[in-house]
Amino acid sequence: MSDCIFCKIINREIPATIVYEDDKVIAFNDISPAAPVHVLVIPKQHIDSVSQLNEENVRVLPDIYLAINKIAEKLGIKENGFRVIVNNGKDGGQVVYHLHFHLIGGKKLGSLIV
Repeated sequence: MSDCIFCKIINREIPATIVYEDDKVIAFNDISPAAPVHVLVIPKQHIDSVSQLNEENVRVLPDIYLAINKIAEKLGIKENGFRVIVNNGKDGGQVVYHLHFHLIGGKKLGSLIV
């Protein structure tokens, strides 16, 4: 998608602080962090949202979750815990329409983030 900001990060058209990358997934620091660690983990394949997952593209989910575990360990938050959040659609708070997972940690988060 030529106008997708996350696709532009993947293609190195926009700078980002990349903390992890493999052939299917890329992760970078959120520019407005909600906690000391706030990383966006995204598939390199453009998928608009959770609602757009289907039998052909859903196979990327294990790669994303394995990447999340690697990143959490690398950033020192795996042992104490972290939160993974996925917003879906306008009412769900999704702002960028490229499937992305917020990996948040580095402090005690409590029971909810609203």
